[in-house]
Order: sequence, then C-alpha cells, then structure tokens
Amino acid sequence: MKSWALGLGPPPPLPLPLPLPLLLLCAALVRGPPPPRRYTPDWQSLDSRPLPDWFDKAKFGVFVHWGVFAVPAWGSEWFWWHWKGEGLPQYEQFMSENYPPGFSYADFGPQFTARFFHPDTWADLFQAAGARYVVLTTKHHEGFTNWPSSVSWNWNSNDVGPHRDLVGELGRALRKRNIRYGLYHSLLEWFHPLYLLDKKNNFKTQFFVRAKTMPELYDLVNRYEPDLIWSDGEWECPDTYWNSTGFLSWLYNDSPVKDHVVVNDRWGQNCSCHHGGYYNCQDKYKPESLPDHKWEMCTSIDKVSWGYRRNMVMSDVASECEIISELVQTVSLGGNYLLNIGPTKDGLIVPIFQERLLSIGKWLSINGEAIYASKPWRVQLEKNTTSVWYTSRGMTVYAIFLHWPENGVLSLKSPVTTSTTQITMLGIQKDLKWSTEPEEGLLIYLPQLPLFTLPVEFGWTIKLTGVE
Repeated sequence: MKSWALGLGPPPPLPLPLPLPLLLLCAALVRGPPPPRRYTPDWQSLDSRPLPDWFDKAKFGVFVHWGVFAVPAWGSEWFWWHWKGEGLPQYEQFMSENYPPGFSYADFGPQFTARFFHPDTWADLFQAAGARYVVLTTKHHEGFTNWPSSVSWNWNSNDVGPHRDLVGELGRALRKRNIRYGLYHSLLEWFHPLYLLDKKNNFKTQFFVRAKTMPELYDLVNRYEPDLIWSDGEWECPDTYWNSTGFLSWLYNDSPVKDHVVVNDRWGQNCSCHHGGYYNCQDKYKPESLPDHKWEMCTSIDKVSWGYRRNMVMSDVASECEIISELVQTVSLGGNYLLNIGPTKDGLIVPIFQERLLSIGKWLSINGEAIYASKPWRVQLEKNTTSVWYTSRGMTVYAIFLHWPENGVLSLKSPVTTSTTQITMLGIQKDLKWSTEPEEGLLIYLPQLPLFTLPVEFGWTIKLTGVE
C-alpha cells in the first residue's frame, strides 16, 4: 500500500493537462499522415497537380522516332499517309521506281529488323550527350507498336520484324544509367478500321478508344512504369472521345508511377497549351517571352523529318551552333529542350546524329552548371553587341553569350554589382577582371586567348556571384 494512503503524507500531484496544440499534434500522430490527394477526371482537378520537380531540373532530353517508317526511309515518318492518305505523286513515283506492284505498307514490316540495335550502345551515347531523359516512340500514327502489345496483333515488334521488345530493352539500359525514360504514344492510327469507323460516326462512337488506345496506354504504364508519357495524335478529336481525363486521373491516383510521372498537353484537340502536365503547344514551339507554365521545345536534328530518311542532305541538318543556341534560349525561358534523332531500320544512329549529340555533351560538360536545375532569372535576354541569355541557381547568375565580342569586352547592363561580386567563366580557373561604367554598365574583360584554346567553341558562360 502507498504511504499516502495510510495517512503518512500528501498524495502526489495530479498530472497537468496537455496544451491544446500538443494534444492536436499527438492526435495527428496517432491517426498517421493524411490520405494522398485524389484527382477527379476533369481538367480543373488534373491541372492542379504539381509537376514532379525532376522534369524541370532535367532540362535536356533526347527524342527517338523509330518505327516501320524507317524502312522506306524517304520523305518523313508520315510516309504512309503521304502515299496512301494524300496520294502525293512523288510518293507514288518513289514506290513504283523502288518496289514491285502491289507492295503494301505492311510489307515493310518484316524489313524493320533492328538487327544492329544494341540498347546499351544507345544509352551510352545519350548519357555522353548529357541527356537526363529519353523519349522513345512506342507507337507512331502508323500503328506499329515497338513492344508486344496484345491489341496490335501481327503489327508489333515481337510478331513482325525484330521479334524483340524494343521498348523494354531500351528502358532497362537507360535505367542502369539513371536516365529517366519517357514513352511517346500516338492516340490515333491513320488507317485502323475501328478508328475509321469512329471517324465515319463523327466520333460519337469509341470503338477504337476502347479496343486499342486505352488498353495500350494502361499496358505501357503497368508494364514499363515510365517517368513520362508523351502523348500525340490527338488533333482530330476532343479529349472526351479519347477518355483522356479518366486515364489521367487513374495515372495520378492509382498507377504504379503516380508520384513521379510527367505528361504533356496533347490529350485532345482542345488541350494543347491549355491542359495536361507541361506544355508542348506545337512542334518546335518557341515563346518570345517567359511563359507562366512549364513547357518543352521538341525539335529535330534533321530539320525536315523526325524519322530517319535516306534522302537527308547536310543543309537539312541543324548545326552545333543552332542546337546550342536553341538549348540556351529554351532553358533561359524556363523550358526543357527535347532533341530528336531517327535511327535506321537496323537500329543504327547515323554518325552525323552521333556527332551532334556528342558535341552537346561536350558543351554541357563545361556549361551544364548554368543549365541543369537552373531557373529563369529576372531578365532572360539582353541584346548589346552580342545576345546574352541569363539563367540562375540560387543567388548565382549565369550569362551565356553566343558571339565573342570583337574587342574582347562583354558589356552587361542587367546585373548590378556589389562589394562581394565575383566573376568567372565556366571552364576557366581564374577570376575575370571587370569594371562598371555609368553608360555601359558592367564591363567584363574576357580571357585574352585564341578562341580555339577555349574550353568550348561556341556559347560561353559567365558566372556571377554577389550581383543583384
């Protein structure tokens, strides 16, 4: 028996009540974390989902257009449509001069062999290019799937041609190198009988969507768990025909990639530049000022085609200077830069495409600090004697100038120097000398070196700390 119960002393004091905030905290801990937010199948809800931050940090990706169109390899990846959909005379002539009478587009399928496709070789190249994500065409508008789709019988890479799962093989190689994997998928198929039936019914029916499009999208997500879905082929129909919002609500709520997957804006003819994840708006989109929504510029090394074509000539190929200029401008304006190559039917990436990718990788190995994980600065573009594009990371500002001033002095009017200002050039160890002039602003005295001895040949980056 306790001593106080025998009258030998006072009872112990009662415990003091806990303060209300502490009680609420304890109750929250007992209940556990709140359930994750659920997104409803409407654009107001879906558009409110925050974009996973890996995408904005990545900045640079490689796009790969690969399919049966690489067999004729002439004109563009729209070969089948130009030949049979539009009946263009030059395509008719090409076929009559190079293939026997009665040769159909399906007859190209067995010639899409991917015989020399080595996914690790591709992945090594993309890594050397500095790409942080890669987007592969799983199916273009021709309908051929680069994986063993159960709803694309005898028109997929397992049944016809390579007899391989191209999507799966490349994904494994990329993930070994910590490169994010995106899957391009065309909603429509030009000549699929069910799509043509729905079109005949003014898209009041959804035979194609239910039998083909949606089963494919769910299969791709569950099978490969992509980091990004690059939707296309949406333009003929509203999103309600495609059931886009239903798919995206599942993707964001219940799919195996719900926490990190990113999507673009091509989910219906009313969606581009308005709904979805980040915005593509249109191919090769270049805004003139800083947009208020995350965006991506997709473009191609071959300026005329996305798929490989045998009739490409050097004047059709973007130069290293053009590519780096676009990359810098895009990132300065808050975008990502997705650069396309088209492999051959054998799975080879031709040397000119390899050379362009490796040149970007070399440039990024010096200047990547100003690109990856950067943010737009308060000023994006300054035009003096040369065009200067700005980016920033934290309190550091980067000024990327595209042409070397003839007098060796770079004039910047936007940065305001302070007592702690330091100025360097990426790839050069020593601090640069600088001064300020009332009329000319900040004058930076560039290294007095022959241009061929500088770490890069084009697009030099000035790093400024302690500026406002």
